[in-house]
Amino acid sequence: MDTVKHQKKNTSALKKSKSVKNINHYTNVRGLPSIEKIVSSVEDTPRPISTQIVGTIPEWIKGNFLRNGPGKFEIGNHKFNHWFDGMALMHQFKISNGQVTYKSRFLSSDSYQTNKEHNRIAISEFGTVTMPDPCKNVFQRFLSRFESHKPTDNANVSFVTYKGDYYVSTETNIMHKVDPDTLETEKVDWSKFIAVNGATAHPHTEPDGMTYNMGNSYTSKGSYYNIIQVPPTKKTEDETLEGATVLCSIPSVDKTKPSYYHSFAMSENYVVFIEQPIKLDLLKIVTGKLRGKSISDSIFWDPKLNTIFHLIHKHSGKVSSIKYLAKPLSTFHQINAFEEDGFLIIDLCASDDGQAITNYNIQNMRKSGEALDEVYNTLSRAFPRRFVLPLNVDRDTPYNQNLITRPNSIATSVRIAKNKVFCTHEDLHGEDLHEYGGLEFPQINYHKFNTHPYRYFYGCGFRHLVGDTLIKMDLHGKRMKVWEHPGQYPSEPVFVPSPNATEEDDGVIMSVVITPDEDKSTFLLVLDAKTFEELGRAVVPVNIPYGFHGTFNATA
Repeated sequence: MDTVKHQKKNTSALKKSKSVKNINHYTNVRGLPSIEKIVSSVEDTPRPISTQIVGTIPEWIKGNFLRNGPGKFEIGNHKFNHWFDGMALMHQFKISNGQVTYKSRFLSSDSYQTNKEHNRIAISEFGTVTMPDPCKNVFQRFLSRFESHKPTDNANVSFVTYKGDYYVSTETNIMHKVDPDTLETEKVDWSKFIAVNGATAHPHTEPDGMTYNMGNSYTSKGSYYNIIQVPPTKKTEDETLEGATVLCSIPSVDKTKPSYYHSFAMSENYVVFIEQPIKLDLLKIVTGKLRGKSISDSIFWDPKLNTIFHLIHKHSGKVSSIKYLAKPLSTFHQINAFEEDGFLIIDLCASDDGQAITNYNIQNMRKSGEALDEVYNTLSRAFPRRFVLPLNVDRDTPYNQNLITRPNSIATSVRIAKNKVFCTHEDLHGEDLHEYGGLEFPQINYHKFNTHPYRYFYGCGFRHLVGDTLIKMDLHGKRMKVWEHPGQYPSEPVFVPSPNATEEDDGVIMSVVITPDEDKSTFLLVLDAKTFEELGRAVVPVNIPYGFHGTFNATA
């Protein structure tokens, strides 16, 4: 492994004790530091404030680094249960001439406004179900249990683009169009344009601006997964999702228990939907309010089921009759996918257990000592893996033998039935990644290398419940570079190419680093993407909670 100068190694959290014989313990880490402040509510900072620059922020970086995530974890006396429930807080780091200003704004969603008005949690979220209004009489409270859930529009997951405009989104049918400069927003409802009940917060965009996404629809005939296509450009200045179409619909294997998915993969010619054994029990969701249960209580992991890779041709909307199977796995984020030599290669972050979502209850993240260690040790780690799917399976393709002919490929694909190919993966890492708790929040040089063969990806190492290192992985030799400092928790790394870049890693990595042990010392970190050396940081004089996803909005 390449080492980085001045790298400080924090081994205290990795001390092993006698192994615990329990099938649900994936690691045996002891002495994790408390990260309670990472899920503490903050006030927003709607007017730009200056930051303190340490080192140098390259002069060529000009634009807004935008971040999204939860920023408010209680309303009045009511507390949210899950990390994913916190009220969306949008962050903007405006970078120009080596200087950085910071501002943040709570998303003025219906959920936020209604909660504020009632001074309690009035709209249910992923892990928190709203209780009947205490001001109503007993009969009214009883009746309110039968009202259907109003889907939240608390878009706290990511910043995405459609037709060149920026949006914040979650996984319901409501997004909010955002002015990247002012952070002012406008509500946009997917269901006004196409028949879907939501869409992922991780669309894929072609170089020409054509965007693909996925969303579920629930009908009397069962549940469907829909591939969505959004045109690349606007016909009028004020339009949003006009022209969006459903490219194709795939029925769920189990009509009332569709798979949960957070994202999908895309190659040059295909959208790849991964139907994983994390399931949504629709009956439980529909009756959730009556039972006082949230959506998170209706999600379950079924390890008896295989994972299925569905290939959809982007231009015809035709679904491949070949189903590519793999053992049960859980994946939230894909790294990249591309076609080469008659194969479709999919790189993704995956773990062998799908119960991680429930571990991210806020009370778990606020634990300390042995109780915190226990939460971490019962989480399965995510690691980067490669699957290789043979595209040309026909009547002459042999059965029961490995179809992968790529040199040095450890992955396998074996035809086991007329329309079924069973796949095993190749690890995209060496043993050294285990020391860093696996890797999540993967990013690449997206605009140049998404859907193409590539060499580098970046992510967070997870020796804690949140990222505590930044990692650069080189697929040539599976070598890694690491940035780490004890007590500092970097969030998703975002790659920004330098002007006139000639190599894949010419540019910088940006990450917001949270410092729960120090007050008001969160900072925007800028690393040289090639060497992984720190170039500079912009220290923000307010506290910021740990967020999810972000993007860079370059300005002229």
